Amino acid sequence: MDSRYLHLFKPMTLRHKVLRNRITFGAHTANMAENGLPGDRHLGYYLERAMGGAAMIVVEPMPVHQTGVLTRGNFRHSDDAVIPYFRRITDACHEQGTVMIQQLYHVGQHGDADNSYSPNWSASGMPSYHDSDGSHAMTGREIEELISGFIQAAVRCQKAGFDGVELWAAYHALLDQFWTPWSNRRDDKWGGSLENRTRLSREICAGIRKACGEDFIIGMAVNDEPDFDVTLGREALAEVIARHDQDELVDYVTCGTGSYLDFYKLMPTVFYPDNLGVELSEILKSSVSFARIQAESHIRTPDNADYVIGSGQADLVSIVRGQIADPHLVNKAREGRSEDIRGCLSCNQMCWGRRSRDYWISCLINPSAGREFEWGGDRFIPTDKVRNILVVGAGPAGLECARVAAERGHQVTLCEASGELGGQFRLAGKQPRRAQILELMEWYAVQLEKLQVDLRYYSPVDVDDIQVFKSEVVVLATGSQPAGTGYQKALPQFETLAGIDKTNVWSVEEVMSKSARLGKHVLLLDEGGNWRGCGTALYLLEQRYQLTIVTPDPVVGKELARTAADFPLRKKLKAAGVRFMVESAITEWTGSGAKVLSLLDGSVQLVEADTLVLATTNQAEDSVYRELSEMDSDLEIHSIGDCVASRQAPYAFYEGRKFGLAL
Repeated sequence: MDSRYLHLFKPMTLRHKVLRNRITFGAHTANMAENGLPGDRHLGYYLERAMGGAAMIVVEPMPVHQTGVLTRGNFRHSDDAVIPYFRRITDACHEQGTVMIQQLYHVGQHGDADNSYSPNWSASGMPSYHDSDGSHAMTGREIEELISGFIQAAVRCQKAGFDGVELWAAYHALLDQFWTPWSNRRDDKWGGSLENRTRLSREICAGIRKACGEDFIIGMAVNDEPDFDVTLGREALAEVIARHDQDELVDYVTCGTGSYLDFYKLMPTVFYPDNLGVELSEILKSSVSFARIQAESHIRTPDNADYVIGSGQADLVSIVRGQIADPHLVNKAREGRSEDIRGCLSCNQMCWGRRSRDYWISCLINPSAGREFEWGGDRFIPTDKVRNILVVGAGPAGLECARVAAERGHQVTLCEASGELGGQFRLAGKQPRRAQILELMEWYAVQLEKLQVDLRYYSPVDVDDIQVFKSEVVVLATGSQPAGTGYQKALPQFETLAGIDKTNVWSVEEVMSKSARLGKHVLLLDEGGNWRGCGTALYLLEQRYQLTIVTPDPVVGKELARTAADFPLRKKLKAAGVRFMVESAITEWTGSGAKVLSLLDGSVQLVEADTLVLATTNQAEDSVYRELSEMDSDLEIHSIGDCVASRQAPYAFYEGRKFGLAL
């Protein structure tokens, strides 16, 4: 055991179970159910984290009533058909020594009629912050129906082999709506005093204890939302939890951040500091005498987790995205292999980014997430036939392909034209607050050295070079390059931007590599609405340039909306005086400014600027692949990543992993 983690690997008793360490894989909507049932995708996903050392897994929420269905991937509510399917998961994870909990939830006023086809049941009929709907103020009889729904769901969980349940009272969901005076305006026994406002959650807890017995864990998830006066403050929430604690109704409480009022803090991106949930957990820990307190929200690393436990700020720590990125994080830390932990980027691109579009989740840097049942998890089966493989290009696709092929026992040579790993993805790591990408590149350097990959820097490779290598397999991962034409999708009739040949026109890659010579006022044309343009804008802001952003989208950072990074980004840019020109395109660069066209009314205005920076779609760098493909040769040639088509980083990592597994 690593001596650095004196606190993290101390066992802890939770009612009738002993947790082998203090790290849990907390509840989150993996959204993987098929026809409302957990299948092989779910089994592989949770089992991998159990094998990786998680002491406790809280399986994603089960709606307790038709009016609580929120996603396409939700499990069937009120249906015993789920029991044998969950039993497969609990049995498999129990064999790995993991305590298994299932979260139960109802979102109250913040439902989704597209999935539930039901009115949102709530305390007082307040509007939804999930969509534009209102909600239905429950009658007393409907409240009793819902209490029964929670209890019956818990019984179903027990039959499915779960060791307990976690009640979702976070993010201003139903239980929180009853606790909060702003959203609970009732004048019956369910509203008014603290005793009345907590009656619903207390009756649910008491009912579950009576139905499931003493050997059944009951947890509760709450959240910290200090930025809105109408939500419960930390001290008020501590009163609520203390009221449950005095009757020993809950065994542990999980402290997250954000709410439906501010969704951006639920899965904090790089704009937020580490250890967000700790301030609340510390307050709650001092207000209870029975329940254990768990902190979550941006506790990214075992080092952070050990400090939180050791300093007495919490008893347990939930690391979710960190164990999505590296399902074996816990074991690696315990074994003293922290340098082998693949750290989460806090990017949300494929976890919340896919969930926000109602798909099952995955991970940008761990494309096996959600595919464990197909790809064997984050463990690699040795090859039956060792081959000599040449990988050209050390961007995301090439790095991952080289690493996985070497993990499986192949002899791998990796050639990179520059002196650094990462390609254009490395440039993204030089954008403000995105240094976690550079940490990932350091991780790759360590892994490639351990795997004895023959890594050759400053080694551009052409067709003649490939013939010299005499490799059995050549994998081209040569990436993409800026098109250099200024072509805009918003103006498809123009192949080239008028004035592109004038001075002071640069790509975002040239800006981030510091090869661009910029004037004081920069005009940034951003057609992607993602980190290529928006991250470069943050960099220009940090370098104190005057900045105007032109985008054809209705908002700056449109693509980042799926990751919950867009609003914090716009807020930061706007506070610094950046000018936004949305639903617009550029018809001409004059050398000292641009003619900006409104796509709404066709008006054109001249915007003075010293420099034009283009964040438009790149072109695949596929010249070597095309030349090789036309040759009469027995050489096995493949291309992956951006040299096939210019795309975002997740798909390069995906293709690198997939092809490395197939070799």
